[in-house]
Amino acid sequence: MPAKSKKQQMAAGAALAAKRGQRSKSSLKGASRQMAKSMSTKQLKEFAGTKRKGLPRKKS
Repeated sequence: MPAKSKKQQMAAGAALAAKRGQRSKSSLKGASRQMAKSMSTKQLKEFAGTKRKGLPRKKS
């Protein structure tokens, strides 16, 4: 399932980096912290890999 907004895509990227050990888990906040806990690496990779062109900045 692709990300629906730029913010969601960026949060998934941060969560994926934390899962891979490239970023500390304590540095995550809000949605990215929740994503890291609840989603698998495969799901995060799918969300983070979404192209940003044409996505809204924030889904309301």
